[in-house]
Amino acid sequence: MEQELAGDDLPEQMGYRLQKREQLIAEGEAYPVSLPITHSIEEVKNHYPNLESDVSTGETVAVAGRIMFLRNTGKLCFASLQAGGGARIQAMISLDKVGQEQLDSWKELVDLGDHVFVSGEVITSKRGELSILADSWQMAAKTIRPMPNLHSELSEEVRVRNRYLDLIVRDKAREVVKVRSEVMQSLRKTFHNHAFTEVETPMLQVMHGGASARPFKTHMNAYDMDLYLRIAPELFLKRAVVGGLERVFEINRNFRNEGADSSHSPEFAMLEAYEAYTDYDGMAVLTKELIQNAANDVFGTTVVTLDDESEYDLGGDWKKVPMYESLSEEMGEEITPETDLKTLKKIADKLDIEVAHPLHGKYVEELWEHFYKSKHPEPFFVTDFPVDTSPLTRDHRSKAGVVEKWDLYIRGFEQATGYSELVDPVIQRERFVAQAALAAGGDPEAMRLDEEFLKALEYGMPPSGGMGMGIDRLLMSLTGLGIRETILFPLVK
Repeated sequence: MEQELAGDDLPEQMGYRLQKREQLIAEGEAYPVSLPITHSIEEVKNHYPNLESDVSTGETVAVAGRIMFLRNTGKLCFASLQAGGGARIQAMISLDKVGQEQLDSWKELVDLGDHVFVSGEVITSKRGELSILADSWQMAAKTIRPMPNLHSELSEEVRVRNRYLDLIVRDKAREVVKVRSEVMQSLRKTFHNHAFTEVETPMLQVMHGGASARPFKTHMNAYDMDLYLRIAPELFLKRAVVGGLERVFEINRNFRNEGADSSHSPEFAMLEAYEAYTDYDGMAVLTKELIQNAANDVFGTTVVTLDDESEYDLGGDWKKVPMYESLSEEMGEEITPETDLKTLKKIADKLDIEVAHPLHGKYVEELWEHFYKSKHPEPFFVTDFPVDTSPLTRDHRSKAGVVEKWDLYIRGFEQATGYSELVDPVIQRERFVAQAALAAGGDPEAMRLDEEFLKALEYGMPPSGGMGMGIDRLLMSLTGLGIRETILFPLVK
């Protein structure tokens, strides 16, 4: 890893820089606590966007930035200073402006990657480059490790393990962070416009629930009790609805002790929302609006340009396809909630599809994914799921054997899920009992019987719709990047 970043001579290069650090400290400071900065690099560039060549403005500014290019000549030195957002400006250190001592110190002590402060007049060079002709300079932060080769692209592995370097050298990395921030602002704005209240629920829980997933377990010394990291905020958000907060949402961190790949991370950001007196159809409308608003707010269009330069259209209406009917159509064989497990298993075995759980619904969902999802890259909702895989969802109002649930697929992977929520505490208890039996049989993803949640339901929860959406996956949909590129600091082995 170190060799990829700096070559075999890394210890020697660090030694030279440490010596320069000592000299800087002896002569003054290598890491001053503050600097008399008057402008950002962006402000200077925005104020002088179109100056002609060889112009002196008469304005003196003081800026700081990281050196991304360095060229030292006899009486004039050049450096490209980069701001945190990526904007660059040229600094010129000349003998007649700073004097021999400061010029010699620059040549001796300054390296690529250092943060430096320069004060001087804003000019343009003879080549027309906006510059600061320094009358003084100061080290702002001496770098000990040399920068990676700026002419060679970092591998993905190096980028995700050393995101700080990725942010320094790659414009795209900074742009993804900016896009993510703007997406979050857009989501909150849409919820605000619909009178939702943002809330926070516990991340450490006595009992995990709200999803079928394997949890992370920890121990709290103060109470001498085992706790679980949240796999979903659902059961606490529903408590809020019981309490009268009829429109609530949370943007949260969830943790699931499962596999990691290009679209899954064990730690991930998630949005969940619940609205009283609506259903899964209403939540589908809201979810589409959230995503389309995010695209419009960030990019000005619902036709987004992905990382591979292809375009993807998130606009318009998104179709709804019932799971059983669409599976039957793709297979050329009718599959219904009454199709027995033996038949489903025979089909899966013939297709070499492994199903981890011996449930009718698991087989149906795995077969549906095999036959349908990869063939339809456009946004769509698959609706009406098997009962036995959706223990927190209301039975369908007119179709036996299915529940009112949808999954949203974008570009062939699951983006969000929505429900008509199960609010009958008696039926919910029956579902939890069935899940507890699965857990007792060794299913690590089965839910536990949560008496505190059932107690809350017994006080009455209004008819409600709910939805959950992965934030990292939303960034994947908007940018075409893999999940590790959309997370600022992803967990890596």
